[in-house]
Amino acid sequence: MSYSLTAAREEDFEELASLRIAAMRESLERVGRFDPGRARERLRKSFRPEHTLLIVVDAQCVGFYALRPSDGALVLDHLYVHPDHQGRGIGSAIVKSLLQRGDEQGLQIRVAALRDSDSNRFYQRHGFRKVSEDEWDIHYVRG
Repeated sequence: MSYSLTAAREEDFEELASLRIAAMRESLERVGRFDPGRARERLRKSFRPEHTLLIVVDAQCVGFYALRPSDGALVLDHLYVHPDHQGRGIGSAIVKSLLQRGDEQGLQIRVAALRDSDSNRFYQRHGFRKVSEDEWDIHYVRG
């Protein structure tokens, strides 16, 4: 599937919050933590348009990711693809490009995934290894 990337703007927040809620709903329900208000608030606290790119297919935003530098590494704070567009290779293509970027810069990429979320298998398939866990998330590193 072909896609393009577009820089996020502050005005994109509400659309991205809704997209995040749709993408995470099933996983959050599985762990008994689905709360749209809390999901929106968590994104608000970490939303940095300067580190966020929209994933666009046929002129429609179908996902987004946020990658920021931190302590000599790159941190993937967000990677969400709307459920209607999952399973088409978009997330894998994005992660492969981010891994290439990390390799070229000689930097690790760090990410956290919600426990019991399918994203854990997704990141492991792409070479991430578990480095720690907390109550809600599993933390991974690649590189």
